[in-house]
Amino acid sequence: MNIDRRKFLIGSGAVLTMPSVAACTGTKKIPTEGVPRSQFDGDSTAEEVTEDIDLSGRLAVVTGCTSGIGLETMRVLAMRGAFVVGTSRSLEKAQAACDSVAGVTSPLQLELADMDSVVACADAIRSINQALDILVCNAGYMGGSGERETSNGIEKHFAVNHLGHFVFVNRLLGRLYMASQGRIVVLSSRAAYSQAPEAGIEFDNLDGSRDYSDRRAYGHSKLANALFSLKLGELLRGTRITANALHPGVINTEIDRHMNRFLQGAFAVMTALGMGKTIEQGAATTCYVATSPKLGSTSGRYFEDCNAVTVVGRGHLHDAVMAGQLWQISEELTRPYLVTHTGPDWNNVERAMRAEPRD
Repeated sequence: MNIDRRKFLIGSGAVLTMPSVAACTGTKKIPTEGVPRSQFDGDSTAEEVTEDIDLSGRLAVVTGCTSGIGLETMRVLAMRGAFVVGTSRSLEKAQAACDSVAGVTSPLQLELADMDSVVACADAIRSINQALDILVCNAGYMGGSGERETSNGIEKHFAVNHLGHFVFVNRLLGRLYMASQGRIVVLSSRAAYSQAPEAGIEFDNLDGSRDYSDRRAYGHSKLANALFSLKLGELLRGTRITANALHPGVINTEIDRHMNRFLQGAFAVMTALGMGKTIEQGAATTCYVATSPKLGSTSGRYFEDCNAVTVVGRGHLHDAVMAGQLWQISEELTRPYLVTHTGPDWNNVERAMRAEPRD
């Protein structure tokens, strides 16, 4: 049966929530110069892109591990030998997810809207006293009620998807410095350039009170994810840590749980008809960016379908000035929860190598 994907989406109303297949008029994507091309594409799976990769002895953290891309990412990283810490708002659900996969995993509670929870989770990971090799910022919130919600005065999408991870990464950088090659992987979305406000990050509207819609707010937060990774890559230049952002693809996961039933149904039908990715395919780009030996010096890039792309003609995905402004305002908003890094604490490195407790 031949189905016109665009007509189906428009007819179902799902075009409002499907950033990767919604029309991106005027958008052109070209391969990013200086980044090795992979043999993988949108049909590749997480297992395929990590084949022959041995992660034994590595520590990985995956936020939002209980379902969908997060669960598959945790499963595959653990299958390749990594010790994976999986986080969720619910410790019980995180435990169930960890129990469901083979390999060495450990659950932790993380509520990204609650900075005290972010600090506690990061501290628990630091107490493992081991270098952190892979940090996957996967957890995300997508509203669907049409009603604006806030967290500490900040629009909820922006607070959860961006600020929560901003603090989480900050507090774990010390452990990433200790790794032979630390990787930070930030899940953004095509929504960053197809749904975000035309002006980009609205620094004067972070409470979302002006022109609110779930679609717009989600795109706004996903642009923040991409710009956070861009600036982080710049700040980490010269270190052994890389930071990259990606779009996983359109997948029927639990991120749509806040949508109304009609849109949830449209999402499910679209993926069932082969117009989106399977979960195994959706986790491929995450696992590729997190593990590929080809990307050891690649940082501050944006990936789709297991390859780095530059988006031309729409949005602010690669706007270094805006990324700097976002970093500054994010620091101001979260300053009480941030720590200062001047580089690795080599005393801690040596203690970790000898498995000695920290002071």
